[in-house]
Amino acid sequence: MPRTLSTRPKQDGFRAPGEFEPKSGCWLIWPERPDTWRLGAKPAQKLFVDVAAAIAQSEPVTVAASARQWQNARARLPGHVRVVEMSTNDSWLRDSGPNFVVNDQGGVRGVDWIFNAYGGFDGGLYAPWDLDDLAAQKVLEIENMDRYRAPLIAEGGGLQCDGQGTLITTKQCLLNRNRNAT
Repeated sequence: MPRTLSTRPKQDGFRAPGEFEPKSGCWLIWPERPDTWRLGAKPAQKLFVDVAAAIAQSEPVTVAASARQWQNARARLPGHVRVVEMSTNDSWLRDSGPNFVVNDQGGVRGVDWIFNAYGGFDGGLYAPWDLDDLAAQKVLEIENMDRYRAPLIAEGGGLQCDGQGTLITTKQCLLNRNRNAT
């Protein structure tokens, strides 16, 4: 069973890899939210099939789908794409899912940021977001990876790293009054 660690990645010898470094797989969430995706998400689902198939040519792909969409996703996605049943509120796992950290011995762990749908009740894009806030933990448990639960509200996709200790983000994304106001 993966652990939730009380330490920090750096003190454990882990670092955020550069965006350009090789990775061992990709996770996506199957689109379905009617207030985000038009026409029952069918056009978006077709594009997600194309994207998953393209990515799967070079690395393993896992698609999380809700219980009511699992059969649809499984039927439409290529057989070599793994489909897991997982409840979420929306389909932006790059933001709600974990960021990964690595060490020099090949170890990989995940950082689970607090997610509040881009601002919570103060300008956020949707409610509820409780299932999206659990997405990173679910992915890490499925992948059997230890987890750091970060004390910051963040969208993982808004954090870019060079692998050498530099992190680039925006004030809007990380320090906005509806995220981590100072």
